[in-house]
Amino acid sequence: MATSTHKDSKKTLYSLYHAVVIIALVFLLFMHVFKSDKIAYVDSAKLLNEFKGSQKAKKAFDEKAKVWQNNIDTLTAGIQESIKKYEKELATLSVKEQNLTKQIIANQQKELADYQQAIQQNAQEENGKLTQDVISQINAFLLKYGKAHNYKMILIANQSGTIAYAREGLDITSEVIEELNKEPGNSK
Repeated sequence: MATSTHKDSKKTLYSLYHAVVIIALVFLLFMHVFKSDKIAYVDSAKLLNEFKGSQKAKKAFDEKAKVWQNNIDTLTAGIQESIKKYEKELATLSVKEQNLTKQIIANQQKELADYQQAIQQNAQEENGKLTQDVISQINAFLLKYGKAHNYKMILIANQSGTIAYAREGLDITSEVIEELNKEPGNSK
């Protein structure tokens, strides 16, 4: 009987060993399958500040803005010079010449104001275009990076909570809207 108990004990130990190995393999397989479900975020302010493409775009914009400001300064100096000349010669000018000079100065001031407005609008458009180009670059990179590193989702940490990359099927916006619209008072 001692041999039978020893055999049963050996079988039980062998079965227990197999069960532990199977559980360990299932656990490792489980960990391998779910380790690829990575979610991460990026700090958008830090990303924009430290991305070299962003710094390059800012430098290019600043150079253009400097040229625009120099043009405004030159036009302003010209107007100030015309005003000084007018004030200096006022006593010697006829009424007709005074009115003509005033009209010329007023036209110069209007041209300056129009130019400043055009430059401001152009600067906003240029800044928007450069910013959009940088954001497009970053988003394209995040998409490629997310796929290459098997991220399930990459979030952008900012006030609006924008998502930079997410696998298909994770966007539940349609379902949320459908359910939200079923709520009382939201049917219209």
